[in-house]
Amino acid sequence: MDEKQPLKKNNSNQLDFIIVGQGIAGSVLALSLIKSGYSVCVIDKQDLSLSSRIAAGIWNPVVFKRLTKSWLADDLVSELIRFYEFFEKEMNVSFINRRYILKPFSEEQEKTFWLKKAELDNKFLDKSIYEDFQLTDSYNIKSYSKVMQAGNIDLPMFLETTKKYISQYHQLIEESFDHHNLKRTEDGVTYQSVIAKNIIFCEGHLISKNPYFNWIPFKPAKGEVLTITCIGLHLENAIFNKGFFIMPLGNNTYKVGATYEWENLNDTPTESKKQELIAKLNSVISIPYQIVKHEAGVRPSVIDRRPVVGCHPEFSNVYIFNGFGSKSVMLAPYFAKQLVNFIQNTSSIDSEVNPSRFTI
Repeated sequence: MDEKQPLKKNNSNQLDFIIVGQGIAGSVLALSLIKSGYSVCVIDKQDLSLSSRIAAGIWNPVVFKRLTKSWLADDLVSELIRFYEFFEKEMNVSFINRRYILKPFSEEQEKTFWLKKAELDNKFLDKSIYEDFQLTDSYNIKSYSKVMQAGNIDLPMFLETTKKYISQYHQLIEESFDHHNLKRTEDGVTYQSVIAKNIIFCEGHLISKNPYFNWIPFKPAKGEVLTITCIGLHLENAIFNKGFFIMPLGNNTYKVGATYEWENLNDTPTESKKQELIAKLNSVISIPYQIVKHEAGVRPSVIDRRPVVGCHPEFSNVYIFNGFGSKSVMLAPYFAKQLVNFIQNTSSIDSEVNPSRFTI
């Protein structure tokens, strides 16, 4: 990171915001607030939740089951590129990987369906069918097409650089947040020695322990991924997807995932899910590979599959920014901008994500 001055350095005893959590959501929101001139203190203990740190960081603007654009895809993709490009320049690092998603076809009708959908104003579906891609020397894909304007964010780089940026220019407290130590008044909030006007909770699935928002019907899902090394996989600028993904990390290293589990919600990898991923991987490659990591995390998703963004229904200085699930990289920049605009009284919160939808 270079030594240039931040967009704003806080010199006041009272901060604008305390942000609880520095996963994908908390990082994106903190940077969005900083960009808008606000001062922040981020409170986070990294080993409490590993979901953001093990995620592949893929953005995919297409729903594969129906081959339709995902919810708000046009706006989400343009905003995520704008956001991450801005902070690549601000932090003098690179974490955007623009890639296409390679979608193989097993049957002729899949190709027909793809081409039909590609003609229906879906700019993310390639209108061509490609033949005989060689995934490995012993596995040819007879036909496939591409999801365009997709890719992934290098999350280890993004999260670590954001941590350093906040620590250098604002405030970062690396400890567990204790809700009992939060004191709230109409004028602001106090947590230990930190005084701020507002607080925003970005705690991921740990929001279930939050007394302000434990009434929201979250439905967290545990996911597990493998990191493998493999010589002979012909993936460079593509993310392979056939009911699971293989994503290149560079130097013959790949991330493979992911699983879903709605019970036993913890960050402990399981042998059963490891074998599930191995079976999927073995169904498309027969060349040797080595598993170098097996990781697990709990995604913070909501029962209606929409994030929760906005103000507490009773307390005007208590906010939530959560529930982005496996689409955090794609959703967070757009809704961070929306929340900042709401705070600045320039726009309202989308009713589909407003926490008030659960109180009406």
